[in-house]
Amino acid sequence: MARITFVEFDGTEHPVEADDGYTVMEVALDNDVPGIEAECGGAGACATCHIYIDRDWTAVAGEAGPTERELLEMVEDRRAESRLSCQINIRAELDGMVVRLPEVQGF
Repeated sequence: MARITFVEFDGTEHPVEADDGYTVMEVALDNDVPGIEAECGGAGACATCHIYIDRDWTAVAGEAGPTERELLEMVEDRRAESRLSCQINIRAELDGMVVRLPEVQGF
C-alpha cells in the first residue's frame, strides 16, 4: 500500500491510500480525483491520463516504455517528468509520491 498525493493544476491536493497491483490512473479514478480522463480505460492508447511525477519520484516510478514515450510526445505541455498514469503500477516504494495534474488532458 502507498499513499499518493494528487495535486490539481490549481493546487488542490487529494491524498489517497493506494493498494498494490492497481495503477496510478485506477487509484485516481476510484477516488474521484478530477483531471484524469482515461478515455482508453488504461490501455495506454490515448494519453488522457497524463501526469507529472515530482522529480524526487521519477526514478522510483520508473522510466516510460517506448509506446508511452511516443504518446507523450504528442501531449500538450509535456515535460521531462511527464508520464501516463495508466503505466505506473502501485507498489510500497511509491509511498509518499506526489503526482501533479496538467491544466488540460489530451493533444
